[in-house]
Amino acid sequence: MKASHWIVATTTVCLLGSCAGEQQSTPFLRSVYTTHPSTRGEESSSIYSGIVEESHDVGLGFKTAGQLKNILVEEGDFVRKGELLAELDDVDYQLAVDALQIQYDQLKDEVDRTTQLFEQRSISSNDYEKATAGLRQLAIQLEANKNKVKYTKLYAPTDGYIRSMNFSPAEMVDAGTAVFRLMDVSRLEVALDIPAKAYSGREHFSRFACKTPYSDQDLPMTLLSLTPKADGNQLYRMRLAFAEQPSKQLTAGMNIEVRILSRVDSTGYTLPLCSIFHENDDSFVWVIGDDSTVHKRNVVLHGIDSEGDAVVASGLSGDETIVRAGVNSLQEGEKIRIIEQPSKTNVGGVL
Repeated sequence: MKASHWIVATTTVCLLGSCAGEQQSTPFLRSVYTTHPSTRGEESSSIYSGIVEESHDVGLGFKTAGQLKNILVEEGDFVRKGELLAELDDVDYQLAVDALQIQYDQLKDEVDRTTQLFEQRSISSNDYEKATAGLRQLAIQLEANKNKVKYTKLYAPTDGYIRSMNFSPAEMVDAGTAVFRLMDVSRLEVALDIPAKAYSGREHFSRFACKTPYSDQDLPMTLLSLTPKADGNQLYRMRLAFAEQPSKQLTAGMNIEVRILSRVDSTGYTLPLCSIFHENDDSFVWVIGDDSTVHKRNVVLHGIDSEGDAVVASGLSGDETIVRAGVNSLQEGEKIRIIEQPSKTNVGGVL
């Protein structure tokens, strides 16, 4: 009995020792919050005069010829997409449809009887195929004439303003001739001309903005096109679009102030102040390697920017991952664990 108790006690001691050994063999990894260098650059601003334009001017015409029966809009009217604008006299087109419909119905009855005879093998395959081919051909002609009736009505393809009217009721109109000029205002654009010097620096354009006469707030713009050929005055045509739908107070033909911002050459990088530590009057950061170990990197500082970040003049390439907080607790070559963001109990990011 005593021997069994001794075996149990010995086993328990071994197990406890084994667990203790496993706990001691697990290395301690310090958790850190990281950051990346931000490119520091300055922007130069150039102001030009632009003009607001409609995205394009549409010539609207009928797809078939005829005599104008009704014009339902006037110059200057705002129309919605799908709105009926004008009609042609469709009497002759409708008569053609009715005549073909009669022929189609008659031929269809004959083809039905021919089909029964063919199934009874009373007529040849050649006669049956001729009958069915004639019916299909007549059906196509009927559909084409129905389309011509539809083409006697002209609808607005998009929202816009009727800029001009070229015909009056009762006049004859050829197919494709523009009856109206529609100013498409579904998207407004800004056109401006820039000099050759600005065009040569187009690769450095970073942002575009405009200021309207009715507001001091800048509206963000996006670049649509920049013509690579200069005009007679050595100016290059640029077209910009509004990043957001502008106010209805902005109309085509309005003069507008356009600002082009260009990024100048980089002047270093910025880092949070907490990622910098000092030793013997020198400044350092902890750079995290691919193996999750930290290595000390000497950097040269150039003051603090307006955002309160340290300006690093040299020592960084810009693609490093750098320890943001807890820099004074690390050692060279120490392995760390990266966390995405500070925990709720880690107020201020101090680890």
